[in-house]
Amino acid sequence: MGFFEKIKAGLTKTRNALSDSLGSVFSGFSEINDDFYDELEESLILADLGVDTAVKASERLRRTVKERHLKTTEEAKQALKEILVDMLNVGDTQLKMDTVPSVVLVIGVNGVGKTTTIGKIATQLGKQGKKVMLVAGDTFRAAAADQLEIWAGRSGADIVRQHEGADPASVVFDGIQAAKARQSDVILIDTAGRLHNKQNLMNELNKISRIVERELPDSSREVLLVLDGTTGQNGLIQAKQFKEIAGVTAVALTKLDGTAKGGIVIAVSDALQIPVKFIGVGEQADDLMPFVARDFVDALL
Repeated sequence: MGFFEKIKAGLTKTRNALSDSLGSVFSGFSEINDDFYDELEESLILADLGVDTAVKASERLRRTVKERHLKTTEEAKQALKEILVDMLNVGDTQLKMDTVPSVVLVIGVNGVGKTTTIGKIATQLGKQGKKVMLVAGDTFRAAAADQLEIWAGRSGADIVRQHEGADPASVVFDGIQAAKARQSDVILIDTAGRLHNKQNLMNELNKISRIVERELPDSSREVLLVLDGTTGQNGLIQAKQFKEIAGVTAVALTKLDGTAKGGIVIAVSDALQIPVKFIGVGEQADDLMPFVARDFVDALL
């Protein structure tokens, strides 16, 4: 299955939900009028773009139709595609990995698929010939380190872990020293995801960041936030909190194959102005896909 087909298949539930509602908007109106825009806005909200993003997209379409003197709803549909692609293009969608080693700090609440996402990224980087170091910084759940160990075995990555309850910052320090000694290309750091205890989490992430800054001051760095696509607008609330706490630079949206709320990708990009760099559309390692705005919108509409 090709790249585009895989995204298309993974977004089937969202596309079906959108085509039911959006399809009737574009086919049900013979002219572009206020009722058309009202229906369009409602359809976009139902696809989980969220009210703000849906209103913004609808208003931009209204301006574009007027400026370009568009007459048919088919022309309006093509213009909407361009607007959505533009809303998704908020930065480079490639992971920054310009130095050896580069560091990716992976954050997100428990249960979003964080450890699995790290494992899939490690597998893909391994296939590209990169030497990967996994750091089990989520020391509050023994299962997280065990799961990471399994992914290390599958992907051929190295791993540094300590006992349950160890200080995450000390695990990160050990991981960095090991990565330097083994000349790893990329360090992927797993972290605990207890957002309900915001102050503790903030202190912990700050401590980890200070150690990375001290030990690897010139390294390329990403803070990758993993969100569960099935949570829709709740994911957007989480994203705003994490952006405030941890200086997020990139987003990975998982489990999009299991939801009709794939519009959340557009809502997150637009609200946070942070690029989505991966989308998860299945269980296999290559089902975590690099994000391409145009392919995503084409698969969606």
